[in-house]
Amino acid sequence: MDLSCLFRPSSMAVIGVSTSHDSHPANVIYNKNHLRYPVQTFAVNPKGGSLNREPLYRSVADIEIPVDLAVIAVRARFVPDVVSQCIDKGIKGAVIISGGFAESGSKDLQNQVADMAARADFPFVGPNCLGIYSPDAVDTFFLPGERIIHPKKGNIGFVSQSGGVLVDQMVKFAGEGIGVSSAVSIGNKACLRETDMIDWFEQDLATRVIAFYIEGFDCREGRDFIKRAEACSKPIVVLKAGKTARGIAAASSHTASMAGDYRVFSQIMQQHCVAEADTEYELTSFCEALSCYPKGIFGNVGIVSVSGGHGVVAADACGHHGLDIPRIAAATADTIRARLSPEIQQIAALDNPVDLTGSCVDADILTSVRHLSRDRNLDCILALLLPYSPGISADIGAKLSQVARNEGKPLIAYVPKEDKYKIITEGFALNKIPVASSVEGAVLMAKALKRCRPW
Repeated sequence: MDLSCLFRPSSMAVIGVSTSHDSHPANVIYNKNHLRYPVQTFAVNPKGGSLNREPLYRSVADIEIPVDLAVIAVRARFVPDVVSQCIDKGIKGAVIISGGFAESGSKDLQNQVADMAARADFPFVGPNCLGIYSPDAVDTFFLPGERIIHPKKGNIGFVSQSGGVLVDQMVKFAGEGIGVSSAVSIGNKACLRETDMIDWFEQDLATRVIAFYIEGFDCREGRDFIKRAEACSKPIVVLKAGKTARGIAAASSHTASMAGDYRVFSQIMQQHCVAEADTEYELTSFCEALSCYPKGIFGNVGIVSVSGGHGVVAADACGHHGLDIPRIAAATADTIRARLSPEIQQIAALDNPVDLTGSCVDADILTSVRHLSRDRNLDCILALLLPYSPGISADIGAKLSQVARNEGKPLIAYVPKEDKYKIITEGFALNKIPVASSVEGAVLMAKALKRCRPW
């Protein structure tokens, strides 16, 4: 299904714009897109007239040009008539912001809209949603632009049943420098569902990882999702809500979802190599790691640290998250020790984790990562860097990135998140090497690679 009319429309009608209430959701959507995005935007209200010297159309039928996308923000009881008008106009698809459907007991009204759209092959997102944000293209969120923290344009396609979780996750992405190709809140998903989003983002060249926040599925829908996810050529990350009795009840009242048996669904996701994130923090880490290494690995991790304590913390975290830390091959350890600086040659601990001590220099870290990458016992290398160590230069990120690219084995770095160390993190980011702002975050990135299918 071609959903470019939703994610990259050239023209858009916003239906429900108020003549007296500037903060009405439709007004926020209209003004934001009219002033800040390249989509040609039209305001619709049955009263007609004008809005800020722009025409206010009585109906979408009065708009002189073809329209790609309709954003519907009227009371629920008026939505069927508006959808009918959009279909008659030849509009290609819609985002239905309006609430008051299945989530509040009006299942028949929601079915009426869904059936009408299905007969006309009219795709829509919602109802009861925020809709779609595509950087530099369109933003149907009814939240003032100056209050939203937008992540940069990137390669994560994020799909959420909850608009609030979506916006909050966008803040987390922005804070970690993770970009999105598009983000979509599907709400009650009366028409377009998670499987449709997999189909769209799989063929979308701008998307490399597909992430989901899921509250629940209709009968048999979970099985369809797993089958489609398993067949997808891109890694899929899922944060599943509705894990407890109270969570299941909350999901039902929020988006009319049936949460089902979480334990069974979680086990099935693991069997079919869907990367399940346990928390929002994990979701962020998983997305960053898989955007750099979409193929996944197995679970043997090599750790290089300039601090023995950090190595211990990482080892504990690996054990907690089911990652193995095998012994380094004797030949690997001998090779590394022979090439270390004389100052640390006898004091460095060359087990796993490798502790190079605070007296190491760039060359020692590069040597260790290079030869650990060649050890067949290891699938992934964690480099725990403390930029305040006197022997570490501002170029260590770029230098280690080059080693990782030459060796072809996944490298994940930990660098404390401080502005003064930004040049180091940029050296990694420019070379598509994931950087965590905590040791736990670095381990979670390795966990993501283990959970993803090793294509």
